[in-house]
Amino acid sequence: MGGLSAETDWTVVLRSVDQVVHLAARVHVINDKSMDPLAEFRQVNVEGTANLARQAAAAGVRRFVYLSSIKVNGEFTQEGHPFTADDTPAPEDPYGVSKHEAEQALRQIAADTTMEVVIIRPPLVYGPGVKANFESMMRWLSRGVPLPLAVVTKNRRSLVALDNLVDLSMTCLSHPAAANQTFLVSDGEDLSTAGLLRRMGAALGHPARLFYVPPLMLKIGAHAVKKTGIYQRLCGSLQLDITKTRRLLDWIPPVSVDEGLRRAAEGFRA
Repeated sequence: MGGLSAETDWTVVLRSVDQVVHLAARVHVINDKSMDPLAEFRQVNVEGTANLARQAAAAGVRRFVYLSSIKVNGEFTQEGHPFTADDTPAPEDPYGVSKHEAEQALRQIAADTTMEVVIIRPPLVYGPGVKANFESMMRWLSRGVPLPLAVVTKNRRSLVALDNLVDLSMTCLSHPAAANQTFLVSDGEDLSTAGLLRRMGAALGHPARLFYVPPLMLKIGAHAVKKTGIYQRLCGSLQLDITKTRRLLDWIPPVSVDEGLRRAAEGFRA
């Protein structure tokens, strides 16, 4: 199709289509040089998505499943207070803002037409071919790099294996109760950073080599090298409550964390 914008003509590919799963987006850009990053995100994630959805509704598409992001809820959670699907949105970065605005546009299109919209907000997705920080962690572990993260056992982070996300997306295409709902998705088991590294190491066949550094020293070190964002992601919590997803859709993640990590490790080795 070329690009994803307000001008893209989807007529040919929407002909005789009953369901759409929309995954495409402008995602995180490292060292973004744009003069106005939010405008760049909006062009693709808001205007491009709304354009596709309007054309889908006009073409007679019955259901439109949209992959959003947990960043619509926010960046971090406090202990004992996981995000829920019905929380007031609080996006903090341009990507999260654009995803929130896309959700709003889709809800308005659903209200104005007969097309049903389903929104899914995933956390970090991992599996064969995963990139970015998750791939970096697998590379560190596979090389036996000692990591100063043995102390990070109290935080909790929700993840979702690719197979679980696909399974929920398929469920949302047809389940009657999914119509015009927003769902959070995860593997159903939240891990500390140290716990994740140990189980990932086991999946890779390279036991994690973790050593203890006081939390304050980790924080000071991260500030010194201007990596506070990475520190927050490694040491902070981001938990998702998927009770609504389980209850309304009678959905259970079919793949366990350990099996998801095994598949990711297999893809990494390949």
